Amino acid sequence: MTYHHTWRSNIAQTLAFAIVTSLVLPAYADQQAVLRVVEDRGGASALSYYQDIAPEPAHTPPVVNGVRAGGAFPVSTPELSPGPVEGRVINAAGLQPMFIVGDDPMSQAWLKQKLPALQGMQAVGLAVNVGNAARLQEIRRWASGLQVMPVPASDIAGRLGLQHYPVLITATTLQQ
Repeated sequence: MTYHHTWRSNIAQTLAFAIVTSLVLPAYADQQAVLRVVEDRGGASALSYYQDIAPEPAHTPPVVNGVRAGGAFPVSTPELSPGPVEGRVINAAGLQPMFIVGDDPMSQAWLKQKLPALQGMQAVGLAVNVGNAARLQEIRRWASGLQVMPVPASDIAGRLGLQHYPVLITATTLQQ
């Protein structure tokens, strides 16, 4: 009799477990779908990095390659300033020719001198120090026929060991 009673007890326990599981697990699964913050270390907001890719109202400049053509101003790259750049060989296979300039007389003179060559290679410009949209338009006028985007270039400066501009960067060279 004891064996029979134990067997019935096990079946009853298994059945009770199955019923409780079928009632409790769906409710528990719903609770797991809620996002829980495990840790928040604070810090600076990343909003400024995303504001140029947000949907824009009809009155703002058009989007060019995922970035507003007008940009967010001022654009500043503290690591870079106008000055001499020593040319050197680099290995950046597949890199589209690009140039780095700012809103300064040296960049203006450099663009005037290099414009035909830059146009010939369809180089893309990065305006790394520019105060407002009107000054960006002036730089674009200096670089007639070329795309120039307002972009902070701290990462590029660090990776290429740059301290100064204007500079042309191709797949094989870095030159002023």
